[in-house]
Amino acid sequence: MMRFTISSPVMPDAMVEYDLSNGKWNIIQQQNLLYERTRILYGRASSGRINLELPSSEVNSDNNPWNELSEFYGCEQYDIPSHDGVMIPLTIVYSHTDRKENSNPGLLHGHGAYGELLDKRWRSELKSLLDRGWVLAYADVRGGGGGGKKWHHNGRSVKKYNSVEDYIASARFLIDKGIVKEGKLAGWGYSAGGLLVASAINQHPDLFRAAILKVPFLDPTNTLLYPILPLIPADYEEFGYPWDIDDFNAIQRYSPYDNIPEDTLFPAVLVTSCFSTRFGVWEAAKWAARVRERTIYDPDRPILLNLMTDIVEENRYLQCKESALEAAFLIKAVDP
Repeated sequence: MMRFTISSPVMPDAMVEYDLSNGKWNIIQQQNLLYERTRILYGRASSGRINLELPSSEVNSDNNPWNELSEFYGCEQYDIPSHDGVMIPLTIVYSHTDRKENSNPGLLHGHGAYGELLDKRWRSELKSLLDRGWVLAYADVRGGGGGGKKWHHNGRSVKKYNSVEDYIASARFLIDKGIVKEGKLAGWGYSAGGLLVASAINQHPDLFRAAILKVPFLDPTNTLLYPILPLIPADYEEFGYPWDIDDFNAIQRYSPYDNIPEDTLFPAVLVTSCFSTRFGVWEAAKWAARVRERTIYDPDRPILLNLMTDIVEENRYLQCKESALEAAFLIKAVDP
């Protein structure tokens, strides 16, 4: 007997049990398993346009037990060329009823570090954005684990800038193809993904209207130079050894803190961090201070800093609170 989890951008995670002896499987657990209830919760309930007369003949729960949401949300994948011609996988999720060409706001996720797969699972906290017409995009940039070990190595250390260029190419594709309206694209990055998004903003602040940086790694030069900080060998292998001149020059090229442009209109940014992260809260604080000092002030594009003393990852209530804050910030900054 095997148990594993199946995930999808348009389906809540399902824990599945598979019997190797007879080849049979069944779903052990999945969020909102009842189909009729799913149509209400994940249909158009938030907008008040839901039709409660649901035809029971559309789905046979015996033949199709999956609680998938493709009736309401679509998922597409593109391969887009980066600066050096390498094709980058880009996944988008959208609402069937709200997608319109050259009019939708969008949120572009990225990570691209440590050879980790980009998390593209269904996230219930983003449903409010989808039902407001937002397009959720996921860029599998180099440095992540989407293309194996070579894909990872081509986006780390002295080649780390490839990750940034891949992310910028993804942002341009969304705008050029009319998937996201120009001036309504936001970026989202967690930890090393925060470095990715912040570095992309430094290069092309005009591409983004807002960004969310969660516990971001924003000052790699100084952090990597002080081994007293709680770093591990994988951090140096990923971002480079600053005592090596080639690695140091590469770090200086993509470092968000060292490349903030002067007299430039920056997008609205929400930076969140807590005292439990390996990358100190001071990185977020001093990055926000330098952005405010160097860039053009615009009250419609604030640089907000949210520091927490509690460990958000271990507190479900704080996670919900932070998700609500992020959604409210994006709606206010991008699509008021």
